[in-house]
Amino acid sequence: MSWGTELWDQFDNLEKHTQCGIDILEKYIKFVKERTEIELSYAKQLRNLSKKYQPKKNSKEEEEYRYTACKAFLSTLNEMNDYAGQHEVISENMTSQIIVELARYVQELKQERKSHFHDGRKAQQHIETCWKQLESSKRRFERDCKEADRAQQYFEKMDADINVTKADVEKARQQAQMRHQMAEDSKADYSSFLQKFNHEQHEYYHTHLPNIFQKIQEMEERRIVRVGESMKTYAEVDRQVIPIIGKCLDEIVKAANSIDQKNDSQLVIEAYKSGFEPPGDVEFEDYTQPMKRTVSDNSLSNSRGEGKPELKFGGKSKGKLWPFIKKNKLMSLLTSPHQPPPPPPASASPSAVPNGPQSPKQQKEPLSHRFNEFMTSKPKIHCFRSLKRGGATPEDFSNLPPEQRRKKLQQKVDELNKEIQKEMDQRDAITKMKDVYLKNPQMGDPASLDHKLTEVSQNIEKLRLEAQKFEAWLAEVEGRLPARGDQARRQSGMYDAQNPATVNNCAQDRESPDGSYTEEQSQESEVKVLAADFDDEFDDEEPLPAIGTCKALYTFEGQNEGTISVVEGETLYVIEEDKGDGWTRIRRNEDEEGYVPTSYVEVYLDKNAKGAKTYI
Repeated sequence: MSWGTELWDQFDNLEKHTQCGIDILEKYIKFVKERTEIELSYAKQLRNLSKKYQPKKNSKEEEEYRYTACKAFLSTLNEMNDYAGQHEVISENMTSQIIVELARYVQELKQERKSHFHDGRKAQQHIETCWKQLESSKRRFERDCKEADRAQQYFEKMDADINVTKADVEKARQQAQMRHQMAEDSKADYSSFLQKFNHEQHEYYHTHLPNIFQKIQEMEERRIVRVGESMKTYAEVDRQVIPIIGKCLDEIVKAANSIDQKNDSQLVIEAYKSGFEPPGDVEFEDYTQPMKRTVSDNSLSNSRGEGKPELKFGGKSKGKLWPFIKKNKLMSLLTSPHQPPPPPPASASPSAVPNGPQSPKQQKEPLSHRFNEFMTSKPKIHCFRSLKRGGATPEDFSNLPPEQRRKKLQQKVDELNKEIQKEMDQRDAITKMKDVYLKNPQMGDPASLDHKLTEVSQNIEKLRLEAQKFEAWLAEVEGRLPARGDQARRQSGMYDAQNPATVNNCAQDRESPDGSYTEEQSQESEVKVLAADFDDEFDDEEPLPAIGTCKALYTFEGQNEGTISVVEGETLYVIEEDKGDGWTRIRRNEDEEGYVPTSYVEVYLDKNAKGAKTYI
């Protein structure tokens, strides 16, 4: 089976067929190239997807990834990243092993095809030239024969005519002989060209053309084989990454199997356990008895002085009821000044104040005053929102619940110990280097290391002092955690036996000589914790509506926390009237509000406003 013998007359069709083969090869190259682009795009999308769901560094989201379910998800994201890498490997291997090789082969194939068909056309042109020469000699021979016949007929006619001279007859005879000779010469040329053409034609159809077609056939068969090999490579490139992709999927399954719900539940306990005891039962307060109101174990205030309310925190049955207070009332407790309002200027008569001037010393101190004692005790917390919005965190983490504080302190101690160990290793290295310098002075000056050695020693001493400080706080917290629960239980059991006088004495014992209140560190910490717990309640709080207006009778310099400065004659909005503590809450604009002494302003309440009282 040979194209040279079977397709000797299909030169043009073979030319078209081989061109179609090259077109198919180029189309296959384009197909593989688009596949590599898809693989790269898919890998890029997978990487972007994995990156999109990776936890952000130094964020709250990153803290959630200590749970096994989140770790499994993170492992899945990492495996998908490796999975994307395998698709990039597919693209790279197809590009290098298929696209580049086939593109080079196509160029070689085009050159070879061009050469073969050029030889075929050259042989075809040669045989066509021989055929033209044969036809030309044939026509010349035919023409000379006809001329010889006409010359012979003319000679015979002249020879038969008696009126023609002998010279004319001789001339006609010579002409006829010459024509016969020319015909013989043309016959010889025609015969020679015919033999030559037959030989060339035989060589063309039986030697030259079969050889050329055989080369074209071999070229085409090599192309077909190369396409098949490329297809096998195409499959092998995919097959090579299947084991790695399978490992990625196995790792995902392994990560899923590593999820431990019990461990996650324990981590939640460790992360959010506060160390506080749950509140006890609320006792019944009997208002039908003709006696002063006694404060129960779990109420928000204790009597102080002449029945002044006071907040208590830290016990089992105290400190957890105030989340149920309404927002506006709690905000009033947080922002109302803790000091009694000042009297109006001496030049003004108290009777001239329409609302009735309040004495600087009042017989009853509201709950807001005692609560603000906690808010203004050192270190002062100006607002609960500052805790959540990046306010300064105490060095001893006293703003955290006991259990969380212990964990933070332990973490800090471990970090300091690591830094101390690092500095000690550095000191040992410098000491060894100094010993080497002492033994071999040519290697360096030992005195040049003294400054560095001193600096490292000082750093170690500073870190040790710092670690001792945090260890002392840690020991205090670890010693307080069990004691706190025991004390709370004792207080919960003994509180019913206490009388109001005993509570008053406790409150008075905490009063400093200058009339302000000082609180222990544990109480400050508990207030901070409570503030952090309910800060979310205040973020979305709507501003209080105005219930009237007021006119400043005197100038007041609001220097205390929660107060606002006013100028005599200024008109402002009233958003909360006097609750009996001598202070009125007012607003100048949307962002500026606070408390002023009721005796310093003349209030005009809107009777239709919500919360306004009608004075008779």
